[in-house]
Amino acid sequence: MRRAILAVVFVAAPLAAAAEMSVTSLRYSCERGVEVAASYVNGADGSAVVLQVEGRQIALLTEPSGSGARYGWPSDGAGYVWWTKGPEAMLLWREAGTESELLTRCRERP
Repeated sequence: MRRAILAVVFVAAPLAAAAEMSVTSLRYSCERGVEVAASYVNGADGSAVVLQVEGRQIALLTEPSGSGARYGWPSDGAGYVWWTKGPEAMLLWREAGTESELLTRCRERP
């Protein structure tokens, strides 16, 4: 968990320039029994999320979304996408203009 906090600070540092931040941590239960821990960092200049999933730590920045909140890594290459809407979320893999579902039916745990 300490690594997750350090990653949140690293990703959020540019967002925090002269702005107050808030961090919210949630846990999700997804298909196949996979658990995802998500730490959301919100600041006046933008938002980020750090995910802990299947032994990996994934840091993503907010992206435009038609509905819900969408996070990805700004690059022209391949990368993860975390998309939430209300208490539900999904993890996608983006490559060559297409997105494939990795984890779906993720629900916030109480």
